[in-house]
Amino acid sequence: MARIQLRHVAQARSGDKGNTVNIAVFASDRAAFEVLLREVTAEKVRRHFEGLVDGEVTRYVVPNVHAMNFVCKNALGGGGSATMRMDNLGKCYASNLLRMEIEVDDNGSLSKS
Repeated sequence: MARIQLRHVAQARSGDKGNTVNIAVFASDRAAFEVLLREVTAEKVRRHFEGLVDGEVTRYVVPNVHAMNFVCKNALGGGGSATMRMDNLGKCYASNLLRMEIEVDDNGSLSKS
């Protein structure tokens, strides 16, 4: 297995509401989506955001569009006007998640293992 950043096989978009961040991740095709299902779990996303997300991370799968949505609670230090964080919005979370490393076949293939 080889490790690559998620950004090489997916796109993402994120936003916030209060102290909750929402991150949508999209695969370009079914093979990439199968890898995302295996590699981008709620627990792995929670670990990736350790120190930033203090609450529950829930994954919702949307298979008909090869996508998944993560809802991260207690992720903004209280929310826009309550936090002491320099960047108090959830917009940057998609870019951050795309830096997460996932495992693919040694040849970079997205086939199931």
